[in-house]
Amino acid sequence: MAQTTERLRRYLDDELGECRDEDVERRLDELGTLEAALGSAQVDAELGVVSALSNETRYTLVRVLVAAREELCVCELNAVVDVTESGLSHALSKLVDAGLADGRQDGRWKKYRATNRAVALVTVLEGSVSDE
Repeated sequence: MAQTTERLRRYLDDELGECRDEDVERRLDELGTLEAALGSAQVDAELGVVSALSNETRYTLVRVLVAAREELCVCELNAVVDVTESGLSHALSKLVDAGLADGRQDGRWKKYRATNRAVALVTVLEGSVSDE
């Protein structure tokens, strides 16, 4: 922490032209407030979503569900990804848990659709990648 505080002091000295102990304490308090505003539950929830997308199979499933704009049967999703039925079931379960997909039983078929959260995330990701 001492090294971090010293680096912060040097930064504030550059920014303010002169840095006092009060300046460092004030900035540390401001940064602490920002960190506390996040809340550990929020961070955990967001990490769950990011973690769900960090696997190629799950990410592909989300992209397909978003692109489809309709429910897809597990048998259709299985044709898209090269995994076992068990692997597909596990991947879909993770996506449901993360709030990226909804599933429902339709007779003997299980169908999934992308959630609004999934659509929003894919839209942001598409906009963040350059064609260059």
